[in-house]
Amino acid sequence: MSKGDVPTMKKLAFSAILAATLLSASDFNYEVTPVVGYLWNSTSNETNPSAMGGVDNHTVYGVELQMNNACEAIKPELSVLYGRDKAAGESGKTGVLTTMLNGVYEMPTDSMITPFAKAGLGYEWYTNTHPSDYDGMLLDAGLGLKADITKQIALKLEALYLYKMNNNGVDGSNGEVHNVTALAGLTFSFDEKAAPVVAAVATPVVAAVVAPKPEAKLVVVPAPVAQPAKAAAPIDSDKDGVMDDSDKCPGTPAGFKVDTDGCPLKATLHLNFLSDSSKVDTEGTAKVVEFADFLKASPAYSANIIGHTDATASDVYNQKLSEKRAEKVKSMLVENGVDASRLSASGKGESQPIASNKTKSGRAENRRIEVELTH
Repeated sequence: MSKGDVPTMKKLAFSAILAATLLSASDFNYEVTPVVGYLWNSTSNETNPSAMGGVDNHTVYGVELQMNNACEAIKPELSVLYGRDKAAGESGKTGVLTTMLNGVYEMPTDSMITPFAKAGLGYEWYTNTHPSDYDGMLLDAGLGLKADITKQIALKLEALYLYKMNNNGVDGSNGEVHNVTALAGLTFSFDEKAAPVVAAVATPVVAAVVAPKPEAKLVVVPAPVAQPAKAAAPIDSDKDGVMDDSDKCPGTPAGFKVDTDGCPLKATLHLNFLSDSSKVDTEGTAKVVEFADFLKASPAYSANIIGHTDATASDVYNQKLSEKRAEKVKSMLVENGVDASRLSASGKGESQPIASNKTKSGRAENRRIEVELTH
């Protein structure tokens, strides 16, 4: 290795460390949504004292907590709702506390709006109630959507159906309560996931050995003829498939795919998108499949997929769009056999252009995906 190679290696290592400090995660582990809404009760008009006697239709308040780091497909959510109104035929107020544990499925889209569906179990408590109201289990299901306002705040709208069997039904009611609730609130996301640390792998330095120049000597007695040394068997110390006598990168860690010189290979993935889109065309799909094959052949690598946009929309919109592009490519890699635990996705929005946003060709170059490999 020449002296000029050493500063170059130091620059590469410094660049890798600097890149690690600039990474940002697009996902948040938790969401909290204060909600307000209105509940329609199927038994609100029953005045018979022995009927199921649900409370009147009334306003409800509550909060929902969703965990995004427990499961990729179905995300757990805890909901608590409270409403208070008079019981049918009674003068006093009845309080109704409802708790629900749901699984939430969010449907991926190419826009700032995310539809979702959820279902689960719950329990309902009555306070200051007349004799025909009973605490009990319930089933619930609902549909809704979240519309992004900023990176961490979204408007949430949803409709819930709640089914409950009461213990005191009468003829005509069949012991069932059917409630419908409409809710609206603001979702606040927090606890951003940490970006992966990029580990710089330094290439081992091989020192050049210079043999000293032999001195001339006057030979009086002929030297004995030396027997040829027995050739040693070839050795592959780092088990990368390249013998030590030909290996220019000895000590390569296990799990790296290497070239014919025994040095780790690095593949790159560069995709471009149409304006305001996260769809991958046929040519891009072929690149993703090729990159997936490389990752499967190099299990020591992990990959951070980074989405970028041009500057034709707002910063908030472009940030979300870049994240959707990265998540799309991540899901394609998983579909092609790459373990999801080796992948992360993040977005840079319009903050890192590689060409001018004032020209059509420049904006096309800026709508892209890049990948950072880590070890």
